[in-house]
Amino acid sequence: MESNKMNVASFLHGADYNPEQWLDRPDILAKDIELMKEANCNVVSIGMFSWAMLEPVEGVYNFDWMANVIDRLYENGIYTILSTPSGARPNWLAQKYPEVLRVEKNRVRNLFGLRHNHCYTSPIYRDKVAQINGELAKRFANHPGVILWHLSNEYGGECHCPLCQEAFRNWLKEKYKTLDAINDAWWTTFWSHRYTSWDQIESPAPHGEMMVHGLNLDWNRFVSDQTIDFIRHERDSVKPFNPKLPTTINMMYYFFGINYFDLKDEIDIVSWDSYPVWHKATSSDLNISCDTAMMHDIMRSIKNEPFLLMESTPSMTNWQNVAKLKKPGMHMLSSMQAVAHGSNSVQYFQWRKSRGSSEKFHGAVVDHYGKSDTRVFNDVKELGARLKGLSDILKTNTHPEVAILFDWDNRWAIDDMQGPRNIGMHYKETVQEHYKAFYEMGIPVDFVDMSCDISKYKVFVAPMMYMLKYGFENKIKEFVANGGTLVTTYWSGIVNETDLCFLEGTPHGLMEVVGLRSEEIDGLFDGETNSASSISSHWLTEKDCYTSSELCDLVIPSTAQTLMKYNEDFYKGMPALTLNHFGKGQAFYIATRFEESFYHDFYSQLVQELELSTIPDFNVPKGVIVSTRDNYRFIQNFNNHEVEAEALPTHYTVVDTDKDIHQNFILKPFEVLIVKG
Repeated sequence: MESNKMNVASFLHGADYNPEQWLDRPDILAKDIELMKEANCNVVSIGMFSWAMLEPVEGVYNFDWMANVIDRLYENGIYTILSTPSGARPNWLAQKYPEVLRVEKNRVRNLFGLRHNHCYTSPIYRDKVAQINGELAKRFANHPGVILWHLSNEYGGECHCPLCQEAFRNWLKEKYKTLDAINDAWWTTFWSHRYTSWDQIESPAPHGEMMVHGLNLDWNRFVSDQTIDFIRHERDSVKPFNPKLPTTINMMYYFFGINYFDLKDEIDIVSWDSYPVWHKATSSDLNISCDTAMMHDIMRSIKNEPFLLMESTPSMTNWQNVAKLKKPGMHMLSSMQAVAHGSNSVQYFQWRKSRGSSEKFHGAVVDHYGKSDTRVFNDVKELGARLKGLSDILKTNTHPEVAILFDWDNRWAIDDMQGPRNIGMHYKETVQEHYKAFYEMGIPVDFVDMSCDISKYKVFVAPMMYMLKYGFENKIKEFVANGGTLVTTYWSGIVNETDLCFLEGTPHGLMEVVGLRSEEIDGLFDGETNSASSISSHWLTEKDCYTSSELCDLVIPSTAQTLMKYNEDFYKGMPALTLNHFGKGQAFYIATRFEESFYHDFYSQLVQELELSTIPDFNVPKGVIVSTRDNYRFIQNFNNHEVEAEALPTHYTVVDTDKDIHQNFILKPFEVLIVKG
């Protein structure tokens, strides 16, 4: 994101604001602006849940209260991100037009309630959304205080109504043209499930068809496409009134209902809502930081540019199992982590706690006490002041030499398949184990799906590439032949885009590249392990053996060199890690899910040998992470204790503190230090 997309010169800092809940308290609305300025907030999001107040009766609009709020905000130096209100429709709409309500998998239509309880296909709902969006745009799209359209809120969910069934069939007709093509693609001869009429095709249902994996996969794609089409519909209803006003949607944590990579050309700016639970009893803050950082990097990778942190909590949530408070320092650290990974904003849900309903105990900048002399408010105020001094970072970006495959279709297919391990294949967790090795080394990473260009990278990591989309094997071949390094794993190249198994060996299309063929794969029970040891004089020689679990691939090398062998079971002595040279490049094949230390040791050796330019040129203590935006380094201490760090090279300067970094220095618990060099 270039800053001129919104024509602002500083980091955005603010919150979701719901003035419609306080229209009978003008004193509170006036106090809000005073407190926003005190908290160093320069933006708020408004309107996402305001439909009932904006259109209390069908066709009767009341925008004056919103206009007054936007005017007063702008007069006080606070911008508005204006939301379209489709995320929560008014009661009158559902009562008069019940077709707008969703139908669940069991084919029962919902009653009015909740939030995203609406059908994305319904022509009536689309028309009503376009009407109110158009009226909002007519009134506010050219207001100098409005800098961004926030389309709806956290799009998601699916509908199984007759309208959606017909839309699904039309989607299939467009894709496959004939029933014969569908029957072939879905392998419906199995169990005598062949379709002889388009009307026989229904979405997956617990009391109907759920065992045709091609159907399940295409339904996921349809739901994603239909949601994106609705997003496009919303965008097109507001854009004509000011084509230069950018759009965003707030994406969610590892949400797989929408293929987010497919949105890269549909919205102007990527944003997402981040709600990690820090200070867990069952996981370290370092591990939680890795999980969060990976999602930040996915968001940045969608458009290969900075994104917005649209929502986070300044304290705790109320919808997670435990509402854990952030310890002192963690609000600054977690917020600056987002900036370090490419965010040009830190925003919260919510500005002020509501008095009633389901989110009255959700964290907020201003709680029910209503004043600024609280720990949370002061944490927010301190962060806002710091962000004001970092404007030079706004136009920076991250330029990774490493890409990791994280593909939505692949995830859908893995989650739906039966075997070889129905108690958990753990695709996301497996990808994250590879990512964590780079994360802890301070090496930036891009995430790609199979539609992306991988030629610009030096290293391409493709864990559990179960589905191999048509033509992607050629991208990989060309990448390796031209000098790239491929790292792929067990359970790769197994099926095509409709989940049909490849014939004549796996990994399909890549056996020559990796120099082996996978013959069998052994699923391990929870708690069952194997291990493997290096037989190489060069690779992974520092440790006797590494434990493995879950899946053990039994491979037959052709040209690949065996670097590690299994130590146990009937396949003792078979390859667990191989290396093959192909063209000017090389391909590693990891045949099992190793313990975490393997990935750290393996990738540490690999990046040193490849001499990646993005490796930080200084060391940091355990639990301290280095993240990079151009020539800025964010040094983040995720330990709840002080650590002593080594002196940094003399070409680094401190950005916004007076800490002496050219001799050993102390990082306080949860401290983040920014240096430039």
